[in-house]
Amino acid sequence: MKPNGLRRTKIVFTIGPATDSPEMLEQVIRAGADVCRINMAHAKHDYVREVVARVRAAGEKVGREIATMMDVKGPEIRTGDLATPIELKPGETFDFTVKPSAQGGGEEVRSVDVNYRDLVNDIQVGDTVLVDNGLIRFEVLEKNDAKIRCKVLIPGKLGSRRHINLPGVRINLPALTEKDIGDVKVAVECGIDFIALSFVREPNDIEKLRQLLDDLRSPARIIAKIEDQQAINNLQDIIKCCDALMVARGDLGIECPFEDLPIIQRRAVKTCLTYGKPVIIATHMLESMISSPMPTRAEVSDVSNAVFEQADCVMLSGETTVGKFPLQCVEAFDRISRRIEASGAGGLGVQPQLGSDHAKLLRSAVVMANELRAAGIVVFTRRGFVAQGIAALRPECSPVFAFTNMPVVLRQMRLLRGVEPIFTTFGSDPENTVQKAIQMLVRAGHVVSGDKVVVVSDILASDRLINSIQLRNVE
Repeated sequence: MKPNGLRRTKIVFTIGPATDSPEMLEQVIRAGADVCRINMAHAKHDYVREVVARVRAAGEKVGREIATMMDVKGPEIRTGDLATPIELKPGETFDFTVKPSAQGGGEEVRSVDVNYRDLVNDIQVGDTVLVDNGLIRFEVLEKNDAKIRCKVLIPGKLGSRRHINLPGVRINLPALTEKDIGDVKVAVECGIDFIALSFVREPNDIEKLRQLLDDLRSPARIIAKIEDQQAINNLQDIIKCCDALMVARGDLGIECPFEDLPIIQRRAVKTCLTYGKPVIIATHMLESMISSPMPTRAEVSDVSNAVFEQADCVMLSGETTVGKFPLQCVEAFDRISRRIEASGAGGLGVQPQLGSDHAKLLRSAVVMANELRAAGIVVFTRRGFVAQGIAALRPECSPVFAFTNMPVVLRQMRLLRGVEPIFTTFGSDPENTVQKAIQMLVRAGHVVSGDKVVVVSDILASDRLINSIQLRNVE
């Protein structure tokens, strides 16, 4: 068997000023990026239209079309504007006001407005309020219909429009804001492949987005971002409902005890493997490379753990939006992933649930490929589900060559671990389609004469198409 040189773990990068030029996009795609994420916390609609066109043009020039993902902002609670930052002191009493006319208990009590008026209904005395990524911590002392009075536990400098986290508090904000709905409409207009929904708390949040996409007749798939304790409580149901999962470790590490984060990550990956759903590990993976050309040893170990767990994707955020070394970040992901995969990364020993006869057929194909050390598993798919089913079974050594005649499906399969999507046309004769696919693999250098490949395909029998698993020797 010829070493195929394909990396199984996929790379998601977030586009920004550091990567949005045509020249840098070409370099990043050549370096192995698979999915381009657009963060709508910072992007405007005209920018989305421009960068999606640039990504598509760069992929066409490189000869490798990648997927696009829009990450919608979702509901959030923030502080209001301040004329000057407030330097908070330990033990100080401080008010969060939800009504512009609300006054503190005296001039000595400083305060800031909050953009969520129902906060006073959701929060209770004794709850914790975290501000600015958890750097400032408060304890709720009392509340009324206009304000929440707190005690400063961990001081810091409070600036304008800082993000507020409320660990363990159920917030009654809508899953999709008006801004999110407008952003999704632009995503559909641009043909974006994935919508990542922030702060998913329960399956109904996903269903609201799915209904919107159905109404807009969009084939985009939904990535659920888990970012708080409520999502962890509903993790299994969320994974069943979504098309893919993102373990968004930034807010998750604020909302949950930080020592629980590795356990949550492992549980999320195992549950995704059980239900055959792709999973992305995100946030702070190569944070130091925003300003350094080399990762820290701890970051190398962190990325390696995601690869060892057999997550589908690892993701870059600030590293490729505003970082000084975006190309080196993609190259670092590529180097680490290839080395860990070559070491025989064994995953978590999870077997997907196989509820249908077709799923059991796919498992038979993977068992055959594993035992024969096949050079590849060849599948043909119009919607991507056959490739996803085989990828979920995590073949030991055989890449999945997924042939499709649908450009959007080709891009969406970029998210799947171990899947190399290839565009082709399907003929009326299944045998001709199989032969054509194998010839394409030979020309691309993925297989050579004498290799064995396992083919999952239809065959023609008495004027009927039936599912089959075939063993082919490459000539």
